[in-house]
Amino acid sequence: MTAPRTIAVGYDASPDSESAVLWTFHNAEPHDSVIIVHAIGLLEHLRTTPSHHEMPPRLSELARACGFDERHLHWYVDDGDACSALLRAVAPPINASLLVVGSRGLSHRAGLPLGSTSLEVVQHATIPVVVVPTSYASS
Repeated sequence: MTAPRTIAVGYDASPDSESAVLWTFHNAEPHDSVIIVHAIGLLEHLRTTPSHHEMPPRLSELARACGFDERHLHWYVDDGDACSALLRAVAPPINASLLVVGSRGLSHRAGLPLGSTSLEVVQHATIPVVVVPTSYASS
């Protein structure tokens, strides 16, 4: 048996971030903790309601559908841009040992193989990073 991991997954409700969540649920060991990291940037603070600080029901649905134990699933909201929030996830309070991101987020530019956040996370992370393509969700 391997030691439990803490896996941080970036989530912005985009199809790519949902693919990253699905990949994580399918590949996590039963004793691993999955922390869903949602960044709230400066402009999103203007539109944020208290419900933004609660895990979307969709994530619980995906966990159940994948057979992932929801007791090991946690929602974490962080201030700032997505890349910075994910890179901070390697430190307390999360202490992630693996980062998982979708290949593109909500603000993607056409024609780029990776979104700016996933590219920056890969370039600056001090722990392993998995970049999951959108097509994973349909496989």
